[in-house]
Amino acid sequence: MKSLLTTVKSFVANLLLWSFFVGGLAAGTASGAVLDGTAKNAATYTGIAVSLLAGSRIAKKPRIKAFLSKPSTLWFLFLFNGGVAVASYFAMDGVKGIATAAGMGLVSLGAAGGLLAARRKPVVEARVEGPWV
Repeated sequence: MKSLLTTVKSFVANLLLWSFFVGGLAAGTASGAVLDGTAKNAATYTGIAVSLLAGSRIAKKPRIKAFLSKPSTLWFLFLFNGGVAVASYFAMDGVKGIATAAGMGLVSLGAAGGLLAARRKPVVEARVEGPWV
């Protein structure tokens, strides 16, 4: 059983990690409503970087990793992100639509890679018998 201090440390660490993730997402998406010019770009890119770093740390946690590797989750990610990629390509004009479609397509392909990796069976090494063994 964990001690109280360990439990509190873990809770505070998780709370800070999720706070940075949500704060980064908010800064990356909502900074345009508050700021203009260079400050807006700096806040947007910093928010994106913070949310990516915090999200990658969150994804390494055992419960999240187990959830993300379930076939049902991977199928949802593959189909939903693939659909969003196609829709954004046709619905948005110019570079924005192409970039959005490319990003969502990469996420969809990543989920497809996870599905294919789960289908592979472990390779069983053949037992070799001979005078050299």
